[in-house]
Amino acid sequence: MLSFDLVWDDPPKQRNPLKPSSQLRQRPILTWQTAQALLDQFQQGKSQAEVSLDLGISTCPVILQPQGILLPDGQHLTWEELQQISESQTTCYQIEQNKPHPIRAIGQASDLPLNLMPTSAAPTLLLGGLPMHRIKDIDPWQDTQRKLKASGGAYGAVLDTATGLGYTAILAAKTAQEVLTIEIEPAVLEIARQNPWSRELFENPKIRSILGDAFEVIQTLPSNHFSLILHDPPTFSLAGELYSGEFYRQCVRVLRARGRMFHYIGDLQSKLGAGLLRSVTRRLLEAGFSRVLRKPYAFGVLAIK
Repeated sequence: MLSFDLVWDDPPKQRNPLKPSSQLRQRPILTWQTAQALLDQFQQGKSQAEVSLDLGISTCPVILQPQGILLPDGQHLTWEELQQISESQTTCYQIEQNKPHPIRAIGQASDLPLNLMPTSAAPTLLLGGLPMHRIKDIDPWQDTQRKLKASGGAYGAVLDTATGLGYTAILAAKTAQEVLTIEIEPAVLEIARQNPWSRELFENPKIRSILGDAFEVIQTLPSNHFSLILHDPPTFSLAGELYSGEFYRQCVRVLRARGRMFHYIGDLQSKLGAGLLRSVTRRLLEAGFSRVLRKPYAFGVLAIK
């Protein structure tokens, strides 16, 4: 790897200064895809590249210099640092004080590693190395859209039992009157704050967030209040209580008459998913739901009160 002295050229006058886009209210974020694109365009002899620094939401110009890149906010990175980012496909990097910082943490509730993983569109969250969204032949945003479609649509008051990166709450809030979302892990919310796709989670007045255990929080919520529950819990091995008959009975209690609950399970055609489907369906009916409908395209079921 070649090394460069950190002497930064002034960008061309027509681009001086490179003013950050109004959409870039957060610090620039680079992924392996963006880093590789910058490396490729520099090797092609280009002096400027149009790329995204907010995970695909918008694009802006980046100056390519012999020493490295100059970002719109005045920060710079060396080509060695770009090469290192291009080799890390499971982590997004936030640029601060001219250095790439991986967006990751250790969970306080689970003690598992967490990191923001880039995809072709909205990033996903890796928990203990496992993605919290479907990413094979689909991106996390599309995955969330399918869950909303399978639920029959969000209206009235909506309960989201596992905030994660907030995509479910954000999309539900587009049509619902109010959304209450629950997250047990503080570190997840800190990662969400650094994710441009999660911005509305913290800015939309229709969304109210509670930090706590959904199994405990739901017991404090009013009866017959919610029109829809969106239940996308961690795996059974990590949160078995969120698959329990007691939790399902609380879901029935807080739902209004003819209220619905979409319950994400996983691939219903897989051996593990088929087994979980049978046990979940039985417990949902025992808890008081009148019907449980399979929604294989959304990897879950729809339970109706």
